[in-house]
Amino acid sequence: MNTIPHPPVFDGHNDLLLRLWLHDAADPAALFLDGSLEGHLDFRRCRLGGFAGGLFAIFVPPASYMPQLKPDSPAEPHDAFAITQAQISLLERLETQSAGRAKICRTVGEIEACITQNVLAMVMHIEGAEALGDDFSRLERWYEKGLRSIGPLWNLPNQFGTGVKGDFPGSPDTGDGLTPAGLGLLHECNRKRILFDVSHMNEKAFWQTAKFSDAPLVATHSNVHALCPQPRNLTDKQLAAIAESNGFVGVNFGTAFLRADGKRNGDTPITEIVKHLDNLVGKLGEENVGFGSDFDGINVPDTLGDVAGLPLLLQAMSDAGYGDALIEKIAYRNWLKVLKQTWGE
Repeated sequence: MNTIPHPPVFDGHNDLLLRLWLHDAADPAALFLDGSLEGHLDFRRCRLGGFAGGLFAIFVPPASYMPQLKPDSPAEPHDAFAITQAQISLLERLETQSAGRAKICRTVGEIEACITQNVLAMVMHIEGAEALGDDFSRLERWYEKGLRSIGPLWNLPNQFGTGVKGDFPGSPDTGDGLTPAGLGLLHECNRKRILFDVSHMNEKAFWQTAKFSDAPLVATHSNVHALCPQPRNLTDKQLAAIAESNGFVGVNFGTAFLRADGKRNGDTPITEIVKHLDNLVGKLGEENVGFGSDFDGINVPDTLGDVAGLPLLLQAMSDAGYGDALIEKIAYRNWLKVLKQTWGE
């Protein structure tokens, strides 16, 4: 299927849609599909890296971030709903303008078919759910459009709770957990079998989710706190709860979440990713670990570079003693397993 002798990679998190929304091009979807983009992802490099698809995040940056993210943009009202709608529209345009090369997937069967047919499998994910408003009518509409995964929180508080935010090194116990509205959203996601992502949750929100959720606990893009004491990384107690739920962790490639010193240095070796994989496989088992790169949202090791560098990571895993079957599980099969457990057949 791929131009490289490695298994396809299905990945738990990228911020491509934010990058496209911020882009000045008249048609950023076309630029992704047939041109080239700064950052970690475009279609050509996805093919070079064997990137089969993943969860494509819709993220509304805080208003205070906009001057840094887009310095020349005119001052406009910061409307979370409108920004979310715009990014959903971009995801839909990636599908419609791809001439069959990319598809929004709503079931595991559709993802499997895309992998077989060499089509980019895109799952709609929301990171920080403030745009849902005070009721779930928008959730219904977005579910019909393909929404299958929600991270209710980001770093800042919203109506659903308080995300994890703190200095390095630090604990994930950084404030209040889920609000009554957040618990209501958890119930609704369980009812509709939408993945409820525990990445970006503080410790109280995590334990509320562990108590009240009837689905496997899934952290789409988080790492091991014992190896890198970022507040957003997962403690051994949290990992034990994820293991007990037959849950899943997607390893984040961000250097600040990998390194023991928490620095964002590009000279971080790829083997730091493998160290977190080793730890997680030991704690969760071989079928409960995968990738959650955070491409286009973080700084990755220079040696990895971007999505085209994924074969280098798979080779590093092989060099560390990972067999072909285990590499295949981590590359994509484990993601398909936990999505099937969460979504159903």
